[in-house]
Amino acid sequence: MKSNEHFSVMLKESIKLLNIKPNGVYVDMTMGRCGHSKEILKKLTSGSLICIDQDDEAIEYGNATLLNYGTNYRIVKSNFRDIDKVLKKLHVKKVDGFLFDLGVSSPQFDEDYRGFSYRNDAKLDMRMNQNQYLTAEYIVNNYPYSELVRIFKNYGEDKYSAKIAKKICEIREYSKIETTGQLVDIIKSCKPQKELQKKGHPAKQIFQALRIEVNDELGALKEGLEKSLNLVSVGGRIVVIDFQSLEDKIVKNMFKNVGVIEGNRDNIDTRDLKPDFKIITTKPIVPSEKEIEINNRSSSAKLRCIEKIS
Repeated sequence: MKSNEHFSVMLKESIKLLNIKPNGVYVDMTMGRCGHSKEILKKLTSGSLICIDQDDEAIEYGNATLLNYGTNYRIVKSNFRDIDKVLKKLHVKKVDGFLFDLGVSSPQFDEDYRGFSYRNDAKLDMRMNQNQYLTAEYIVNNYPYSELVRIFKNYGEDKYSAKIAKKICEIREYSKIETTGQLVDIIKSCKPQKELQKKGHPAKQIFQALRIEVNDELGALKEGLEKSLNLVSVGGRIVVIDFQSLEDKIVKNMFKNVGVIEGNRDNIDTRDLKPDFKIITTKPIVPSEKEIEINNRSSSAKLRCIEKIS
């Protein structure tokens, strides 16, 4: 079932941090169901908005929706890791603000045929770009044991990673694993009763790990963020909303590397040196209790912002 219902997490806070200039150029790196794009467009006069997404359904929705809020925008099908190529093609050299809203949108989770959810039985898919070859089904049925363990440990941080990977390899010897329901049953069978009784779904971490691998989410984030830091104009800002610790570590460290002069490591006097960026959020902003009550999926979100100052 298709769904377009989506709650943009910390919408007011992120738009405020972008510090939008009416004549500026802004990029919504993760357009999704246009929550942020609509609010940016409302604030632009002679400025322009570039919307990036790799999901065909999101692009279809964006084309039908954004005209209600303005005409000074472009929607580009791309992975945000290729933002430099996108801007070059559009003849844009500098940008006044980038916004990243990471993770999976509510419609992607809710559309059971996309295979992102461990709550609905569907084909194992998990592709954000539906035209790519790699799927969760391919990984589960073809990756060697050692690679499955690596993915589950590094991206899911599940302490039963080895046991789950072993069980997958045993089962796929005689029966292909094709659906989310089959995988959930395998994961549950590998965990003791005390784990199954804990709050949260027992398959959450493994599903997260597979989704990250299918879409190379961490690699794309590193590339996209690094390129954004090079493409943002002086006075421009980069705003990132992330939803899990692996993403947040990348964002925090990349911001720190460009926004802080790290002491006197090579006996160089750094007192007169200034970083090119100022970290606006010294501590990440988190959703209010009211927002979490309305949208429980926001509970793990963190919002960070950095500004180019020279």
